[in-house]
Amino acid sequence: MKQNPSSKKKHGICYLVGAGPGDPGLFTIRGRECLSRAEVVLYDYLSNQELLRYAPVDAEKIFVGKSARKHALSQEEINALLVKKTQAGHCVVRLKGGDPFLFGRGGEEAQALAEADLSFEIIPGVTSAIGGLAYAGIPVTHRSNNSQLTIFTGHEDPSKEVSSLHYKSLAMAPGTKVMLMGVERLDAITTSLMEAGMEAATPAALVRWATTGRHETITGTAATIARLAQEKNFSAPAIAVFGEVVLLRKKLNWFETRPLFGRRIVVTRTREQASELVTGLRELGADVYELPTIRIEAIENKEEKAAFLEVVNYAHAYDWIVFTSPNGVSAFFEEFYHHHHDARALGAARIAAIGPGTEKKIREYRFSVDLVPPTFVAESLLEELKKVGVENLRILLPRASGAREFLATALEDLGAIVDDVPVYHTRRELDDKEGGIQRFLQEGADMITFASGSSVEYFDALLKNLGRRLPDYCHTASIGPITSSKMRELGVPISIEAKKHHIPGLVEAVVRFFDKDQPSSFLA
Repeated sequence: MKQNPSSKKKHGICYLVGAGPGDPGLFTIRGRECLSRAEVVLYDYLSNQELLRYAPVDAEKIFVGKSARKHALSQEEINALLVKKTQAGHCVVRLKGGDPFLFGRGGEEAQALAEADLSFEIIPGVTSAIGGLAYAGIPVTHRSNNSQLTIFTGHEDPSKEVSSLHYKSLAMAPGTKVMLMGVERLDAITTSLMEAGMEAATPAALVRWATTGRHETITGTAATIARLAQEKNFSAPAIAVFGEVVLLRKKLNWFETRPLFGRRIVVTRTREQASELVTGLRELGADVYELPTIRIEAIENKEEKAAFLEVVNYAHAYDWIVFTSPNGVSAFFEEFYHHHHDARALGAARIAAIGPGTEKKIREYRFSVDLVPPTFVAESLLEELKKVGVENLRILLPRASGAREFLATALEDLGAIVDDVPVYHTRRELDDKEGGIQRFLQEGADMITFASGSSVEYFDALLKNLGRRLPDYCHTASIGPITSSKMRELGVPISIEAKKHHIPGLVEAVVRFFDKDQPSSFLA
């Protein structure tokens, strides 16, 4: 149907976006671009909810997921909603697991938009039929094994009287056969394939929650795979694959051999800072998700704001500017460059950073760092400043409102003239758009990581509000002594404390802990 260009100017646009098989790292750049300007997002059961962070905070987010025997909306209702929101002039993103056109019913949604004479765009995604099996170490084609791939669905339209699957053609087709969906019908499907001529000894595998931290694989043959799935309660979402390529998994299984594979780990850090820790743990195979504990807010109090602006305008008057967190660095320099267009306005002030994370953030603003203590705590920073001498020197501490008073007080005791100025607030995070709280309540975790005292404080408050306590099987990891002190104060047990008090050190401590053959409550 030819679209009328003049009519499209009156309406919005709908992007049908493939979210990929689950690993957020497999989401396309184009998909992220579309999501970043979405006004309405319709997302489904198999699209990773972590991707919603790329959407604007004020975007309307609507869950339209469908799983076995449980539909938030029917397909007809989804089609109508896409048309309605696009007709209203919105930029709409329909986020679909895998690829929208491979058994994703994206074709039906595109048809509905076309018939309504609305603008739309298709953003392909990585399909689990290829990407999911790659994470299981199973290439769908291999020159030594086959050069043909057949993909079919085990979940057909229930209203059809006759199956569209031609089992004889499937069974006799050379090469690899991949089945998407329909794992609940696996016994009937494999029986039909063998009756149609597939060898009972054909290598077979099932991959569940492919590419995610919940990824799991079982292998067998066409004759045994259904029984193995039943014994292991291997439920959807899962992919089935049949063919000689399954045997290559013995050598090519890379994803499931990583040191933290199968470990479910919670990150309690501000959304702005969590990425480094999440990425570090996820790259080692962990199933990582975030719990909302704290968020960073700008200074709004008039008196505090006035004090902040004053030190920004007269930053050149200080001998030292001491940063104790990346958040303080960001807050200070964003305000600094709002009022100054030349970095030289900072004058000759020397800069100290409490640790490598803070130092890295400072360097992002093109400033060198003059001092980083050997141990990344305020006490060690104080010792280093003692060595250079601070008597009668003006020192600025741009920090969080309500930060620990130790450093400011100790520097004043040494004769320094200290301005301890709040440049941001930490608040309890109430938004849980990625579903971290729900996952914690339903699935639990092997370990919870804490990278600050405030994250401990707000996590403890979250547990109390939920009427829960930390499960006995759940371990905890602290980034350093200050965080551990807050944990002890609130009665939160400490399983490990990182020897190096930064994010890479915390990741290293977690790996070392689980390398001691600690049992997991979640490994099959």
